[in-house]
Amino acid sequence: MVYRPVGMSLERSLAIERETERQIKRHFPQVTHTFSRIGTSEVATDPMPPNENDLYIFYAPQKDWPTGNGAPRSKDELVEGIRKIGEEVYRGQTFEFAQPIEMRFNEMLEGVRADVSVKIFGDDYDVLERAAKQAKAILEKQAGTESVEFETAGRPKSIVVELDHAALLRLGLSTAEVNAAITDAVAGSEVGFIPHNEARHAIVVRMAEGLRANPAAILALPLRVGDYGMVPLSRVARLRETRTVEPILHDSGNRRAALMVNLKTSDLAGYVARARAAVDGQVELPPGYRIEFGGQFHQLEAAQKRLSIVVPAALLLIFLLVYAALGSIKEAVIVYTGIPFAVTGGVLALWLRGMPFSITAAIGFIALSGIAMLNGLVLVDHINSLRDGRDGDALPVDEAVRQGARDRLRPVLSTALVAAIGFVPMAIASGAGAEVQRPLATVVIGGIVTSTLLTLVLLPSLYRLVMRNPVSAGAMANRGSVGSR
Repeated sequence: MVYRPVGMSLERSLAIERETERQIKRHFPQVTHTFSRIGTSEVATDPMPPNENDLYIFYAPQKDWPTGNGAPRSKDELVEGIRKIGEEVYRGQTFEFAQPIEMRFNEMLEGVRADVSVKIFGDDYDVLERAAKQAKAILEKQAGTESVEFETAGRPKSIVVELDHAALLRLGLSTAEVNAAITDAVAGSEVGFIPHNEARHAIVVRMAEGLRANPAAILALPLRVGDYGMVPLSRVARLRETRTVEPILHDSGNRRAALMVNLKTSDLAGYVARARAAVDGQVELPPGYRIEFGGQFHQLEAAQKRLSIVVPAALLLIFLLVYAALGSIKEAVIVYTGIPFAVTGGVLALWLRGMPFSITAAIGFIALSGIAMLNGLVLVDHINSLRDGRDGDALPVDEAVRQGARDRLRPVLSTALVAAIGFVPMAIASGAGAEVQRPLATVVIGGIVTSTLLTLVLLPSLYRLVMRNPVSAGAMANRGSVGSR
């Protein structure tokens, strides 16, 4: 995404963009071709002002890149090289680099084309811009920040026409007549049309471009007074040049300014927590002004709120299913101890690989809980069958625990190995979607390792400790069976 000063003409913006693309292809043979999108399409779902455009850059496979003479060796180096070339072509343009689908999702989520948006709400744009500059300087120093840019840069020049109402009264002119004269000369007046097949092309007459930008030519515009008189606009008006805010952006009816922050870290929640603490501690805002962090972080917060309901519900459902299979709350609780064992391994695996807790990791913990319960259920049900004498003579608790652990060693290990090995390709993935696959697979593999070891070692001991008393006939009748493996 390319951003230039607000108010730049379309012609000037196109000339800078063409030269930028030409220099990119000249300096980087890795780039195969480029194209840009600017303005408004027939289906205006993504309109852009003349000072902004999307620049799509296509490059060859990395194995075909040239080497030597300081040539980029990675995508990050290529991005930095393109950024420098763009600034050499025109220092007033800035770049935000992203994948096309990622950028589009960011824009749909929060209206800002970046990983994280920092929005400052208030009424006075001078205060908003001053606070945004302070926040930008703070965020650029934060670890994990790749780039920070203003959503809109600068204020375009505008010419304000100030009328002398006393002079208008003396000459018998109205403000509507003056406005019409200025509008016809600067914006243009439609005087006819040219038919072309079924289309009609309007004929608009207005001052030449050079005159429209000349205050003296505007002040010389003639105004009709009465039936025969003419006076120049300078008799009843004066021009004043000022800089205005454009565009004025709102969220839910609240005026705002925004910063676009792209990250080079996967710890989104941790980054926002550090950045928010730094900004809140150093940026002072008047009463009625506030700062909000959005973008992907806003979606992360919403997902975490949903998971705060989904995870307890899933764990409760798992417990009910285990209880329904065993018919004993005491035994269901014994099997349920596999979940802490599994969670311990999942957390340890994330820590060893340097991965933050994420939504996909949370989903991995849910899947892991089910796998851990399956192993514990298989072991406890077989011990129960040995104690009940379903497959022969009933055994005392100690003997049933020892034999059950030996009998179910192979099935439990087989179940764990199948699940763990099946997730290995996801854990080491590096292609598209790897950032989603790796945390989930890492949690499952780490949790399976610890839950399996602890299930085979600690769960039999825990069962022996809790269930040392003989099983009554009533308990035997009520206990269900899930079969043996």
